Amino acid sequence: MRELYCKIPKVDRFLQDRELLEILDGKPLFFLKKAVDSVLNNLRSRIAEGKVKDFSYEELKEEIKRELLSLLKPKLHRVINATGVVLHTNLGRAPISPSVADHLKEIITGYSNLEYDLEKGKRGLRYRNLEWVLKELTGAEDVCVVNNNAGAVLLVLSALAKGKEVVVSRGELIEIGGSFRIPDVMEQSGALLKEIGTTNKTHLWDYENAINENTALLMKVHTSNYRILGFTESVSTKELVNLGRRYGIPVYEDLGSGSFIDVTKLGLSYEPTVQDVLKSGVDVVSFSGDKLLGGAQAGIILGKRELLQKIKKHPLNRALRIDKMTLAVLETTLIYYLDESLALKELPVWKFLSQKPHEVEFKAKELIRILNREGFKGNAEIVKDRTEVGGGALPLQTLPTYCVKIEIEGLSASEIDRKMREFYPPVVGRIKEDAYLVDMFTVFETEIPLIAEHILKLET
Repeated sequence: MRELYCKIPKVDRFLQDRELLEILDGKPLFFLKKAVDSVLNNLRSRIAEGKVKDFSYEELKEEIKRELLSLLKPKLHRVINATGVVLHTNLGRAPISPSVADHLKEIITGYSNLEYDLEKGKRGLRYRNLEWVLKELTGAEDVCVVNNNAGAVLLVLSALAKGKEVVVSRGELIEIGGSFRIPDVMEQSGALLKEIGTTNKTHLWDYENAINENTALLMKVHTSNYRILGFTESVSTKELVNLGRRYGIPVYEDLGSGSFIDVTKLGLSYEPTVQDVLKSGVDVVSFSGDKLLGGAQAGIILGKRELLQKIKKHPLNRALRIDKMTLAVLETTLIYYLDESLALKELPVWKFLSQKPHEVEFKAKELIRILNREGFKGNAEIVKDRTEVGGGALPLQTLPTYCVKIEIEGLSASEIDRKMREFYPPVVGRIKEDAYLVDMFTVFETEIPLIAEHILKLET
């Protein structure tokens, strides 16, 4: 044992190894030191346990290489979405267009006119970079953008209803991912919840009976992540707007996902568009930027100028404001909506949602073709299935998809799933009825060879 301990190379030898330094590629020496310490400490433990009879410098260096490569890999990195869920919250929701990413790179690798008016040569407002396109698309009088839609709800309620009542239907007191609840946000904002109606039925007269001298807002929340079916009744945005006008009370709608495209054109269930909601006369509307919009995480607030000015001047706006990266992604993404056909063609969310079943099947066939060409010995077969939009959008809508079921002798579905997630880039598939499925609905064509490569490695 003493001889083995004495044989352990000095740390400096590894720190000066040209091959290891090339892998480090100019990054902090910290990572190499950490990799060496980890491997050598593990070696000492194994020697003490009598599990090591001999070792060589080259063997240790190979272990250090693997450890170093693992340490150098960023904790937030790319994955291949083979779940079929387009707006997968855990996988970052909407992917952005490559052309949008090109513009983002230009912005973040240098300086920008974030808050500088180039015409006047003095400080400007960051919102002006988004105002023009959002006003053009929606006809809204004014614009405010914060870091997410939960922040938008908090800001709107804080600015317009602190210490006063906000009337909301019981059937719309939603909870979304991360335990975000409308009543909790309302409490934090200082607004007072005036809950009306029942879980399944709310009438216009419920709102009217709740109005008093302390009512600040009539609020409507789009139930984007669930539906109440059966014996139900709800009040439309238009009806609520008419009631608000009659009593001089603003109407605010939390639209949730927020779409600029009529999804019924794609054969999907009706989802109100941002434009339709504003046309109904609503005073303020807010929605997410990284769901059906297909951009960066943000909470977009549109509406009447008088109310938006109050919202923009509120101290919380400063705390919740977006940065240059979000601005760059949103502006470049929104520009595509000026020509709907371009949005459908260029934005990944809409490319996925508008793809035809035969296009998804083609991707499945391509994966199997590559596997067969490379001599895959396991079983790979195409199966029909259904998938969903995700991200709290269109909760009852399922979409036809094609999956590739992978079976490998000696590996269970859960073991295949685990191993596929250990590769780089990791592949996140799904398991259904004890079978591992690669759902091709959300797989980019450029990713198919990578998936095939990973599957082939499972047999080695």
